[in-house]
Amino acid sequence: MDNEEAGTFLSAHEDPVSKEEMIEEMMDTYGRKVARLAYTYVKDYGKAEDIAQEVFIKCFTKLDQFRGKAALKTWIYRVTVNLCKDELKSWHTRNMTLTDRIADILKNTVASPELFVIERDAAQHIEDAVLTLPIKYREVIILFYYEDFSVAEISRLTGIRKATVKTRIRRARILLEKMLANGKGTDRDEK
Repeated sequence: MDNEEAGTFLSAHEDPVSKEEMIEEMMDTYGRKVARLAYTYVKDYGKAEDIAQEVFIKCFTKLDQFRGKAALKTWIYRVTVNLCKDELKSWHTRNMTLTDRIADILKNTVASPELFVIERDAAQHIEDAVLTLPIKYREVIILFYYEDFSVAEISRLTGIRKATVKTRIRRARILLEKMLANGKGTDRDEK
């Protein structure tokens, strides 16, 4: 469902059942992606799931305010990013050590078990390196490479200038290259 469809749907159907159906469709379409995006911020699967639920609750309550100026996906991701940043600023999160790692690796059909293990380990190594990047670099890498947002969309989504987004992507690539070349990452989580 794109923003034109969403705007048409909203203007044509104002009753609660239609609103509930739209949220249900949004959850089906974007639920896993929202949880994955939230995980890249909070590094805790349980918190990411909680944030994803909160995102759709907020979208449900604010659905009548969506005007279609941005894509529906961009709007949902903006809500997700804002809730994640609020979580990271909370006292509880700042005073806790986040230790969970990504549990689900994309299922991949390969010719042999050995090749599967090699590919899985390489993907995990890259994911681990991305997750050790400072948050300002991590968010642009995830949005650009994993979620296929353009620099302009990332700029609108995060409220960061386009030039800054490009710079952060470039610096994140350099950091990742160094980490992967050294075979290790950083353990700090700068903001």
